[in-house]
Amino acid sequence: MSSLTLSIDAMGGDNSPTVILDGMKIFLQDHPDVKFLVHGKQDILAPEIQSRGLDNVCKIIHQESMVSMSAKPASALRKAKGTSMWGAVESVKKGDAVAAVSAGNTGALMAFSMLALRKMKGVYRPAMTALWPTINGRCVVLDIGANLEADADQLVSFSIMGEAYARAITGKKRPTIGLLNIGSEDDKGGDTLRRAADLLSDPDLGLDFRGFIEGNDISMGKVDVVVTDGFTGNVALKAAEGTAYLVASYVKDALTENWLSKLGAVFASAGLRKLKDKMNPSRVNGGVLLGLKGVVVKSHGGSDAEGMASALTLAVNLGASNYREEISDGLLRFQDSSSVSELAAE
Repeated sequence: MSSLTLSIDAMGGDNSPTVILDGMKIFLQDHPDVKFLVHGKQDILAPEIQSRGLDNVCKIIHQESMVSMSAKPASALRKAKGTSMWGAVESVKKGDAVAAVSAGNTGALMAFSMLALRKMKGVYRPAMTALWPTINGRCVVLDIGANLEADADQLVSFSIMGEAYARAITGKKRPTIGLLNIGSEDDKGGDTLRRAADLLSDPDLGLDFRGFIEGNDISMGKVDVVVTDGFTGNVALKAAEGTAYLVASYVKDALTENWLSKLGAVFASAGLRKLKDKMNPSRVNGGVLLGLKGVVVKSHGGSDAEGMASALTLAVNLGASNYREEISDGLLRFQDSSSVSELAAE
């Protein structure tokens, strides 16, 4: 891979800049040609970067302030300039970096990104994605909170964006798509979902639409891209996270209950390590706001260094891909298809 540059909000997140810089060091083991624009306070970052031997791949861009994790988006926007988060996004706008990565305030990052980078043509509202572990590997879920509601046309645009994104990160030539519903039957769900299903079934869109799926189908890996509104997606995501923590707690309690169970854990240590690795949220860290004229990756605020490295990997892979061009082409096909349908109805 030729040299690419990532723009980093080094002051965002619960454990910045330590975890962020540690994640950068892990990331460089597999991507030694990548460079960084590191936004934050010079006096704090310089010794930390030097102590990790990152001097030759980092350029510090001094920013006097940072966005609080509790700040409201409107308040953060008024004080955006001069913050490490705004600087990170602005570097993408200027073309100095292929992608920005931040573990900071989600609402503020979305607001900054939309203001600085603007929406792609044909995108009514951007959508936030999540990578979801499944039996078959992982799938893309969107929207997970950027839009509380979505009409049929928006769900189609989410599908187009999600398909291009899934292709970029999984390598699958034709990712499958499903609409999240309360049942898989064609007559289930409200008018909006049924209308979206009709639109997605149009062969001119070139999408591999598999119809409705239910919540339990997500983790079973029934489709590669799960599409829903942001309210439903966020509830599903938080429920899944809670279930994962519950299962992990049950397993831990069962294996430490007495000396016999502890002995059994010793014999099963290889399998338990594999299970722990599969359930490690750091492996799928990184959400992307799709539909913008630039790449912005949101890392979990409480992520560890391994999770930050995963977010950086996602950012560089997207920055090196042509997924935004594919989204533009897909949205154009949808617009053309809608125009033909409107003419036919007249």
